[in-house]
Amino acid sequence: MDTSSRRSTLTVTLCFIVALIEGLDLQSAGIAAAGIRQAFELDQKMMGWMFSASIIGLLPGAFFGGWLADRIGRKRVLIGAVILFGIFSLWTAYVSSVNGLLLARLMTGLGLGAALPNLIALCAEAVEERRRGTAISIMYCGVPLGGAIAAVVGMLGGESWQTVFIVGGVAPLLVAPLLIFALPESRDFREQHQGAAPVRESTVQALFGGGRAGATLALWVSYFFTLTVMYMLLNWLPSLLLEQGFSKPQAGTIQMLFNIGGAIGSLLGGLLLDRRGRTGVVLFAYGGVLASLAGLGFASGMLAMAIAGFAAGLFIIAAQLVLYALAPPAYPTSVRATGVGAAVAVGRLGSVSGPLAAGQILAAGAGTAGVLLAASPGLVIAALVVLGMSRRRAAEAPATSTTSH
Repeated sequence: MDTSSRRSTLTVTLCFIVALIEGLDLQSAGIAAAGIRQAFELDQKMMGWMFSASIIGLLPGAFFGGWLADRIGRKRVLIGAVILFGIFSLWTAYVSSVNGLLLARLMTGLGLGAALPNLIALCAEAVEERRRGTAISIMYCGVPLGGAIAAVVGMLGGESWQTVFIVGGVAPLLVAPLLIFALPESRDFREQHQGAAPVRESTVQALFGGGRAGATLALWVSYFFTLTVMYMLLNWLPSLLLEQGFSKPQAGTIQMLFNIGGAIGSLLGGLLLDRRGRTGVVLFAYGGVLASLAGLGFASGMLAMAIAGFAAGLFIIAAQLVLYALAPPAYPTSVRATGVGAAVAVGRLGSVSGPLAAGQILAAGAGTAGVLLAASPGLVIAALVVLGMSRRRAAEAPATSTTSH
């Protein structure tokens, strides 16, 4: 294995480890929801705010994490983000008031948000373009696997809701020194910053200049609606299952299957993107999400619900992986992390909306089926926008090729 291949493998491996911990921390609130609700005596609307507090932090974290990475490096920002979400995840386990809980989740979200665009940029820039989808998918499958670990920790922790936050806080603080000494900085970033100082584009120019406006808006719309549904499921699925009469161990098992399906969906989405046309992959992913949501809404027995939960994880993560793989090629190296970070940040608006909307719908008495039905139109819009973006890019490719000759 040559030096370049070793660097690529090391980068993707370390990013996978961080994604694993990020997945654990992203789902920790959902896993601990029943214990938190009892400990702080929260109603459904306040539970929605508790879920959304960390997600609100994800938005500025993603945007400024990407923006800063284009200036000081992907590695530095990632390390700072990992330390930040480690400290505040640990703090979550020891808060004694609702305000302290919301602040701890907000700051955890800030770190988690800053990490993701840098994980995507590091993996995208570590390999050649034809392997980009696979590299990002290998990294990102750590997120649902981390969620599965969170479900196991939650079951092993019994009545102690703090356990999942302690594990989610200690793990990143242990990994941070490894990143400092072993993670290579992006070669594309280093080359961009060698010699003369690079010309800085304004944020608006970075996102909408150079013919990038259409791609930016398409990414924003698709990220928003897809992450709305994803975070609705991540945060509310255990509670919805308990309300449908499933026991806590059964709900934990279905949540674990959701995450295992997500890990498979991540790998499958990346491999298919690198080997098949985007149109087929988009239809496969979003069509599967709609079918699995119907399954979650109407399945009655444990076996049927387990299958629906596994399928929902597989397809929603595959859909999200498609979006994460489509974003980096839309921007040049000098503004890539800014573009990816902005798309992820807009997606986080959907992430905030999802849990809040689910709380309001449940409070109105619509039930599980009503929550899942309300999520469907946004998924159709996201799929149509991604298909339009893919066709536009395919149409532009021959013209670019002709011009280059």
